[in-house]
Amino acid sequence: MTANTGDGPDGTARRTLTAIRRHLSPQLALVYGMNGSGAVETRGEGARVHLSDGRTALDFGSYAVTLLGQRHPAVVAAVRDELDAMPVSSRVLGNRATAALAGALAGWADPGRLTKVWLGLNGSDAVEAALKLARRATGRHRVIAVEGAYHGKSMGALAATWNARYREFLEPLLGGVTHIPADVSAVPGAFEGEEVAAVLVEPVQGEGGVRPLDPAFLRALAGAARAHGAFVIADEIQTGLRRCGPRLVSTGLGIEPDAVLLGKALGGGVQPVSAMVATPELYAPLAADPFVHTTTFSGHPLGAAAGVAALRAVEELAPRGERLAELFGAGLTRLADRHSGLVTTVRGRGLLWGVEFATRAAAGEVLMELGRRGLVVSPCLGRPEVLRLLPPLVATDEDAEEALALLDAVCAAVPDEFRTPAAAARP
Repeated sequence: MTANTGDGPDGTARRTLTAIRRHLSPQLALVYGMNGSGAVETRGEGARVHLSDGRTALDFGSYAVTLLGQRHPAVVAAVRDELDAMPVSSRVLGNRATAALAGALAGWADPGRLTKVWLGLNGSDAVEAALKLARRATGRHRVIAVEGAYHGKSMGALAATWNARYREFLEPLLGGVTHIPADVSAVPGAFEGEEVAAVLVEPVQGEGGVRPLDPAFLRALAGAARAHGAFVIADEIQTGLRRCGPRLVSTGLGIEPDAVLLGKALGGGVQPVSAMVATPELYAPLAADPFVHTTTFSGHPLGAAAGVAALRAVEELAPRGERLAELFGAGLTRLADRHSGLVTTVRGRGLLWGVEFATRAAAGEVLMELGRRGLVVSPCLGRPEVLRLLPPLVATDEDAEEALALLDAVCAAVPDEFRTPAAAARP
């Protein structure tokens, strides 16, 4: 389709991709090189990333991390201030920044009910903390997860992740995890047998193909968990922080989880930070013994400063997000109608959208060509036929229209061999 543009004059891309190939992964180097037409990212600002060959690209991907775009000024300023004050905690004294983020989250997620906070660096950290505390608080071991789920790749979180690709050769993993279909009819039988400690669920599955779960199923699952004395853990690492509109999808549906897991965008696209925000009942083991679950960099001051600033910025941009979600969702729906046979469906909520293609090969072709033309999107690793589009809150209407136009043009140029027979036959 479009030829590679090559490296910049200083050889940055060549050196970068060579180091990745030699020291990280040859396959990663190949994928990065194809996605960037031989260029690599060098700088980010707002809704765009700058490339080593002088081009810029719209960032509607980054696996949901850049909800506030690249280098949001308020988040960068907060991190710089903390860097000048105390970038690393002594770990034996109370830290102001850590306490500030804990307090902000307790007052933000579900005030008055979710009042306890544990901080980590990535989503898997938060999942591990929630599973450990749920088991310890109940004295039970069984956990119910949902088919298609993605909760991370650390050994405990991986047990709740559905994709066999990540589990292969690693089992046995954490025992006692049962996966059920996302269907109301599957709920009653899931609680038969050994008592359940917790249910762990994404209200919208991200890696599983941007799949919003049926609210009736979510409510039935939460209701059954409470009836059996089990905790409800909502994994909103990808969907929370107004990515899908409300602060949290789960509370917006009236589920009232016992713990909400946050990450990705919580660091404002500047620092890695995650959180488990929980009820006192689930958190009780950690309240009684704070050393039950610790990590060296839990509550890291730079991440904490970024998190506080990110929460403020998300609220300020909430009205913008509503407008952008309406515009972008409507545009994707029209695009799917124009390219039926290549695009089988679009689905999503707010600023989290999945475009499903007729084949995995078609999705891969579109992904690479979008990268060449200047639009970064994220694949769904659990459903490779689905591409994930995640506009940042700072994107303008013009940015959204540009992204839609690029996707439309790329879909129109996809060769017939990547289309269904019916689509290929159309004039």
